[in-house]
Amino acid sequence: MKIGVFDSGIGGLSVAGAIERALPEHEVIFRNDSRHVPYATRPVAEILSFVVPIFQALVDDGSSVIVVACNTVSTTLIDELRAIFSVPLIAVEPMVKPAAELTTAGVIAICATPNTLNSSRYGVLKDTYAGKLTVLEPDCSDWSTMIEQKAIDQQVIADRIQEVLEQGADVIVLACTHYHWIEAEITSLAAGRARIIQPEASIIKQLQHVLADLTQAVHL
Repeated sequence: MKIGVFDSGIGGLSVAGAIERALPEHEVIFRNDSRHVPYATRPVAEILSFVVPIFQALVDDGSSVIVVACNTVSTTLIDELRAIFSVPLIAVEPMVKPAAELTTAGVIAICATPNTLNSSRYGVLKDTYAGKLTVLEPDCSDWSTMIEQKAIDQQVIADRIQEVLEQGADVIVLACTHYHWIEAEITSLAAGRARIIQPEASIIKQLQHVLADLTQAVHL
């Protein structure tokens, strides 16, 4: 089957690569929106106008399922997109629940874009799974642009990670697929003090279930 993968920029390439390695028998079609990246602070209605034609192109190219490898789109527009498209859409959301289950300090940090942090979906995740925890939300608003432009300021990243470590975070969530490209740096900065988590393994697990259901439906 063909698996569509969408992200605003290059972040989703890490997700597409992980899927290709885990599911080599399927074809991965990656699309992004290099004209309008980053989505971090854009109006949600504007983002919708950008992504609908891209999703339609993925469907037209034969995608049986689309992985929405963009936390901003997943947390703000997934219901609207599911109303428009009939193929299964796998949303990528901040891993608040896993972080809450992993922490022993009761302090977690969510590294995400402003639109993700301001979304109602993120609010629900935080209230549901982290209501009794301290949830830190460092300012990562410039990270996507730095990564997209290959102009990463190591000191800026180090300062933000050090800030949450000093506040006691023992789990740090990478809630933007762009940040997967600096996961090694963040892991090194937090070594021995905090665990870094991101959703690629969870995406693949969910994708395997969806593909199994689609395969079964074809044979009925």
